[in-house]
Amino acid sequence: MNGAESLVATLVDQGVDICFANPGTSEMHFLAALENPKMRSVLCLFEGVATGAADGWYRMKDTPASTLLHLGPGLANGLANIHNAKRASSGMVNIIGEHSRAHLKYDPPLSSDIEGLARPLSHWVRRADSASAIAWDAAMAVAKASEHPGQIATLILPGDTSWQDAGTPVVQQRSVVAHKAPDAARIAHVARVLRSGEPTLIILANKATRGAALERAGRVAAATGARLGSQFFSARIERGAGRVPIERIPYAVAQAGAFLKDFKHIVTVETKEPIAFFSYPDKPSLLKPEGTLVHTLVEADEDSALAFDMLLDMLGATATRPVLQARVSTPVPTGALNPLSVAHALAAALPENCILVDESLTTGRESMGHTMGAAPHDLINNMGGSIGYGTPLATGAALACPDRRVFCMVGDGSAMYTIQSLWTQAREGLNITTIIFANNSYAILKAEYALMGAGTPGARALSMIDIDRPRIDWQAMAKSMGVPAVAVDTAEAFHKAMVDSVREPGPLLIEVRL
Repeated sequence: MNGAESLVATLVDQGVDICFANPGTSEMHFLAALENPKMRSVLCLFEGVATGAADGWYRMKDTPASTLLHLGPGLANGLANIHNAKRASSGMVNIIGEHSRAHLKYDPPLSSDIEGLARPLSHWVRRADSASAIAWDAAMAVAKASEHPGQIATLILPGDTSWQDAGTPVVQQRSVVAHKAPDAARIAHVARVLRSGEPTLIILANKATRGAALERAGRVAAATGARLGSQFFSARIERGAGRVPIERIPYAVAQAGAFLKDFKHIVTVETKEPIAFFSYPDKPSLLKPEGTLVHTLVEADEDSALAFDMLLDMLGATATRPVLQARVSTPVPTGALNPLSVAHALAAALPENCILVDESLTTGRESMGHTMGAAPHDLINNMGGSIGYGTPLATGAALACPDRRVFCMVGDGSAMYTIQSLWTQAREGLNITTIIFANNSYAILKAEYALMGAGTPGARALSMIDIDRPRIDWQAMAKSMGVPAVAVDTAEAFHKAMVDSVREPGPLLIEVRL
């Protein structure tokens, strides 16, 4: 068994059984090792697709995937979506190929400081300098990636380590993911805040927006009158009919300030107090009003479900039941496409138990409020703000949950960053409906231009925001990569296209012409 075979065998043994790969010459032995029948390998045509797909896999499975990237430049190509994954607390194991040690001394063209590239966005970085120790290195990488919150682990694989004999691997036992218990005194303090009856918002994030933690948070809200909220962007929320509803803090500073102005207390769960996404002239960075008190209930590495259990016990409310979201039947809209009709079409079309990946930025921004009462579904947002995450993340989510339909809403500007995802979706036969909002511009930047107080954009500024010369042919783009495509220009046609996409397996692209 060589080093690469030892590495792949260890990844599988530690529970990492998928690799999103974009290999090069230095990774050929690892590529050969992917013949291991227990490891699924998925080819991605751009490294940002591989890292974004690994993020999507983790968000739906709560276990890390691995990626295979080619040397420092390959890692650099994947960093934007590693940034998004880190912000979303998604664990992943990145395997980065490297020249053999004997070759590095000649400074070949592709040599670079891989550790220097990896460290700012990794929690753990190691160079595997011995084939015999690589199993241990791999197990440590998986253990780190599997922590709560999820971590980014980067293992650098020199060519000679990959092809040399590994001997008999020495591997530690698979790590058990542990969530720390919250501090009882902190829980008691929040209980006193909630008993005060003063207006309180509990902001949920990460694991607290789903499962047992969300249900118990709903019980706390029902018992105390506190409201439940989330940041504008969340890693994953279980929402829709029959689930505990969460209010979304608005994106824009003025609207967020208006939403928060009446709260005396903000209680944070696996997150921090709300801040503006950007700094704007003469506008605050902190969104809460002066005098609002912030209290931590659950730190990022703690167990939210346990915290809410403790809180319910202290409140004497263990028998309280949560108020669940009622099903709202939305009529199919007709007529022109606009943010409201898009939202109504989406609410009417979403099938039960689907996954909704949102990178719509402008057109779909109103959709979340209007889909609260839709069929139960999971919502995924971009936590890091680096665009081009939507279609890769949908790819990973669909692989993680092959029995669920994935809807991916993305603006045309954002989609062009990682459109290669469509090829992988076609190759793997993934059940993904990609919705491209084609307004032929970076519409979000037009809004930000005004918010920044930069005045009225001139012709040159507008030329850097519009992407209509030439106009992107989305149907041709999709079909060239093996994905069927349709274009719609009315609300009723948009709804029909979404409903039709669920009836046939495999990917489909819908161009929404605005």
